Amino acid sequence: MTALLQARELTRTLPGDVPVTLVERVSLDIERGEFVSIVGPSGSGKSSLLYLLGLLDRPSSGSLVLDGQDTHDLDDNRLADTRLAKLGFVFQFHFLLPEFSLLDNVALPMRRLGRLKEPAIRARAHALLERLGLQGHGHKRPHQISGGQRQRVAIARALANEPLVILADEPTGNLDSASSANVRSILRELCREQQTTVVTVTHDPHFAEAADRVLTLVDGHLQTDQSLLD
Repeated sequence: MTALLQARELTRTLPGDVPVTLVERVSLDIERGEFVSIVGPSGSGKSSLLYLLGLLDRPSSGSLVLDGQDTHDLDDNRLADTRLAKLGFVFQFHFLLPEFSLLDNVALPMRRLGRLKEPAIRARAHALLERLGLQGHGHKRPHQISGGQRQRVAIARALANEPLVILADEPTGNLDSASSANVRSILRELCREQQTTVVTVTHDPHFAEAADRVLTLVDGHLQTDQSLLD
């Protein structure tokens, strides 16, 4: 079976008088429904690798195939369309729009994609908030709920277009231990129940241990690729 994500010799170098290589010749396969954590020291290129896998940055060299599609020759518009349709993102800072209700924050990606009519969009947004334990909160604004709740809204937003892959960059970095455990459990369930692939960057060892695989990055190089499955 072909892997959902196939990275070959991915390299990301920032040009300049002294070029800086953030990720160097990383090759890996990630399967549908896998939970993969990327760990390593600060400045090791973890987020840079995540942004390459999420089509947020273009590699300086190498290739990335997502769901059978080579992304190398996609122009910016087609890359944006692919991200919107196939990928969901969760960041350390939730980036919810403060002027929008929680419901409208979750609905925004669906409106941009344009596959659904407005009644279906609102129904799905309500269902996602309910699934994340936020029923009855859809009318509120982000400042009216807790940090852990805001991160759950961000996960609901990431799920809006039924992505193949969720990419999360330090999703528990600003949360207390109970909220962190809740987010970890939610992402774990998505892999098991929906076969959603989750790739996350984390400094939290408990979060990393919840994954199927742990990738260790050091100075932009993939040092270890360890399965945690029995």
